Amino acid sequence: MELTREELIRYNRQIILPNFGVDGQKKLKTSKVLVIGAGGLGAPNLQYLSGAGIGTIGIVDFDVVSLTNLQRQVLFDTSQINENKAEMAISRLKKLNPEVTFNLYKEQITSENAMAIIEPYDLVIDGSDNLPTRYLVNDACVLLGKTLLYGAIFRYEGQVSVFNHEREDGTRGPNYRDIFPDPPPPEMVPSCSEGGVFGALAGIVGAMQANEAIKILAGLGSTLSGRLLLYDSLDFTTRYLNIRPSPSNPVSGDNPTITELIDYEAFCAGPTIDRQEDLVDSISVKKLEEQMKTGSVFILDVRESYEYEISNINGINIPLGELESRLDEIPKEKEVIVHCKSGVRSRKAIEVLKKNDYTQLLNLEGGILAWQEEIDSAIQVY
Repeated sequence: MELTREELIRYNRQIILPNFGVDGQKKLKTSKVLVIGAGGLGAPNLQYLSGAGIGTIGIVDFDVVSLTNLQRQVLFDTSQINENKAEMAISRLKKLNPEVTFNLYKEQITSENAMAIIEPYDLVIDGSDNLPTRYLVNDACVLLGKTLLYGAIFRYEGQVSVFNHEREDGTRGPNYRDIFPDPPPPEMVPSCSEGGVFGALAGIVGAMQANEAIKILAGLGSTLSGRLLLYDSLDFTTRYLNIRPSPSNPVSGDNPTITELIDYEAFCAGPTIDRQEDLVDSISVKKLEEQMKTGSVFILDVRESYEYEISNINGINIPLGELESRLDEIPKEKEVIVHCKSGVRSRKAIEVLKKNDYTQLLNLEGGILAWQEEIDSAIQVY
């Protein structure tokens, strides 16, 4: 495949790089890359991959642009709020580089469609923000023999690596399950909406992923295969952890137990807890609504104060971090219904209250997000 005169001009600044040349650009032009998620990590990936001249880029994202995205997902703007991210990304990227072919997957990637979506591509970039998708994409790439560019961000820290990359001897490098064979308990993994994320960090980590992808496709340098890069944006330090393939890896080890994609939502939800003392009593939003109509209910909202100011259901707001210093504001003789945004922080709050001899505690199932979905769709939750 030859480069046109316009392409030679467009890509001139990378064609003249040592060891890159016209041959490197041709490799990019014939490459196909799939990006899972067009959000915080996906956006910078898509911009740099499009600019570099990747021939075909697939974008998988069923979500829509929201106001809270714009702090870090700078591919979008306020006029695109409530529009599909993948569609809006393609409309913007075509203006950046009309030479690129874009494939749109306006759907959630699942165990049912992942193999068919991933199979045509040379390389996959994971820009997802949840554990089920990370395990799903990793396992699908291992089963299909695809290189996976991994990235993750949380608060001020980021991670980057190259998984399942083919070595010179034909074997494959380590993958996500060689570091994390099993997921942590769901309550130990707050989302960006629960824990926050530094906006510029998404750009840094996403650009690192794109950097590795372009190097691999053009045949340049060495990669992060076998290493996990840890980046701290607060003190601007990087560390590396060496990763080795594990013989007990369930998808790529000596005796793999996963030979086809599984139910990753159930897998990441963790085992069923049978011990009664570990259970947290809960209440549905519909049941809470009934109680609120019939009498006084003590509702404890453990979100941050700024979240409470945006929207609330008339509970008493004591942020989780202030809970132990404000126990005198919470009655022990009454039933206390605890809630947060989705249920993660409220479970932690209940643990704190139990240690301080509170016994009448209920966790609101699904938090204020469930209230928005089932009771009051007009309430704003970010």
